[in-house]
Amino acid sequence: MRLVFLGTGGAWPTKKRNVSSTAVIFRDKVILVDCGEGTQRQIHWSNFSFMKISHVLITHFHTDHFLGLFGLMESMYLNERKRPLEIIGPPGLSWLTDSLCELGMIKKTFPLKVTEVNDGGILDIEGASVSAFVNSHGVRSLGYVIKENQRKGKFNREKAMELGIPEGPLFGKLQQGEDITVDETVILPEMVMGSPRSGRKLVFSGDTHLCGELVKQAVGADVLVHEATYGEDMRDKADEYKHSTARLAAEAARDAGVRHLILTHISPRYDDPEQLIQEAREIFEKATIAEDLMEVTVPYRDSGNDISIIAPVGFDQ
Repeated sequence: MRLVFLGTGGAWPTKKRNVSSTAVIFRDKVILVDCGEGTQRQIHWSNFSFMKISHVLITHFHTDHFLGLFGLMESMYLNERKRPLEIIGPPGLSWLTDSLCELGMIKKTFPLKVTEVNDGGILDIEGASVSAFVNSHGVRSLGYVIKENQRKGKFNREKAMELGIPEGPLFGKLQQGEDITVDETVILPEMVMGSPRSGRKLVFSGDTHLCGELVKQAVGADVLVHEATYGEDMRDKADEYKHSTARLAAEAARDAGVRHLILTHISPRYDDPEQLIQEAREIFEKATIAEDLMEVTVPYRDSGNDISIIAPVGFDQ
């Protein structure tokens, strides 16, 4: 499971940061969280194709979070996409897409499914689930949880041998959950399989101020991607416009007990985000400021490997 940060700025694009969009690459799917203007161009600098995108999750209808969606869909149309696309977002999404289809601004050569979700809505994506929660912003706004399904427990080969099970196809049947019989003795899978293991969990705050529901949803997450529009020097603006500071994001990560915090949606006024990362790490050490095209690899907790961050190599000129 990988995250690719396509846009990490808030409000408007700058030389260093495009506006909000993050790709989650999972199995053969790419799930896009938000799609601010210029997202499709950012994708061309990444290592995946926009034609691989299966789902787009829109947090809210401020333009720096959704305006790039329609250009992206036009590119899919021009490239003769046939694969279905599902767009998920707050109430009003169907009206928006229907209106643009009627105006001819969205053309489709592929099946398009539009799903409006409210607090607690859960959708199944092969191998994972997506749930939405209402955060605390100036407009109707959602955060999202992407949670991988539980994995099977580990196969205990030594125990299987003790039970007299010969190596070969019978091992595989037990791992697939089938009962087997050896010398007239029935052996159940739970006799040689460990407990189910947790999948990975990602949480995206969307634009939000202090939000108890977010902390609740983020408990035990591997990665919390949290907006950090302002530093503490602009706390009054954060309160007024229902955004977070880096410190508030770090407090949420600490209270939820996440593995790693990624700060994004950085205001254009912070050309150098050093202040933000310092303020965050005073509260939560495992914090990173996202950069455009930065990649994050999320291993399983029981793998013994830590989350790894690959810094962007920069744009060719």
